[in-house]
Amino acid sequence: MMMNAEPRPDSRRVLPRLVRTAATLLALVAGTAAAENVVEVPVLAAIKANNRGVFEVMLVMWDQNPEPDPVALRWHEAGVSLQDTLLDSMAHAFAYAVARTPTVRHTGTVSVQGLAYARTSTDGTSAGAAMAVGFIAVLKGESILRGVALTGTFQPDGRIGPVGAVPDKLRAAAREGYRTVLIPAGQLHDPRWNLTGLALELNVTVKEVATIDEAYELMTGRRL
Repeated sequence: MMMNAEPRPDSRRVLPRLVRTAATLLALVAGTAAAENVVEVPVLAAIKANNRGVFEVMLVMWDQNPEPDPVALRWHEAGVSLQDTLLDSMAHAFAYAVARTPTVRHTGTVSVQGLAYARTSTDGTSAGAAMAVGFIAVLKGESILRGVALTGTFQPDGRIGPVGAVPDKLRAAAREGYRTVLIPAGQLHDPRWNLTGLALELNVTVKEVATIDEAYELMTGRRL
């Protein structure tokens, strides 16, 4: 498995603008490359400028070509710039996804492209668990359900680790029409915030997940 980074260059009736953009791009990709598996991964982030959080979409595409062998991972920088820590986390999540899909022939290139309202730079690892789910889904030819988002770090043994700024990420998810947010086990009643009250205010359901297996089932409707 290789990873290359290119040089830096729902339930609501009306989908928010970024989700509509991702859906349009998803349809265009599917229409022009019938052999590709494509998955849309919602990513929640926080910024220092405010407490509203940031919503990003990662499009994960697998061309299923016979070469390169073994499969390569490539990051296409567009609206989201990834720093080294998140690139490392993504590489580990991808290796895990390959290991969890032993019956799949792992060749070709898996490409990841980020979409956001404005150009952003992400250096945290809180998207690691979501990317692991997305990589497994694209390799299995399955989809992520619209309206469910996940935040959590990826641990090599498949556990989901804690993250910060969870309230900001809930706000970002709610703003995009996402009504279920999965967070790491043990963080729902963290004394730093009142997620129960915020969830009621935002009309969002918050669920704790401890492992990638749990998150995968809730995000795809299928078991690993």
